[in-house]
Amino acid sequence: MNLFKVIKNLDSETQVRAFLSDLCTPKEIETLIERWEVAKLLSSKKYTYREIANKLGASTTTVTRVARFLFSESNNGYKNVIKKYYG
Repeated sequence: MNLFKVIKNLDSETQVRAFLSDLCTPKEIETLIERWEVAKLLSSKKYTYREIANKLGASTTTVTRVARFLFSESNNGYKNVIKKYYG
């Protein structure tokens, strides 16, 4: 079974947390969390890139990169999840 199917089939947040803790370094998990927080703030359209960077302690490069995937790329990963959970 590939990684994506494994993650999809985990039964709880506890299982996901444990699996990601084994799979990723703490810094990698922090990076994923930071990108997700950036995406949520960007999608609200209430903050500038610099405000988001300052609020989260993220680099403007990170904010710009997330914005590119949120608004310009065709993956729609961020968009789909934000729409599903935040309307």
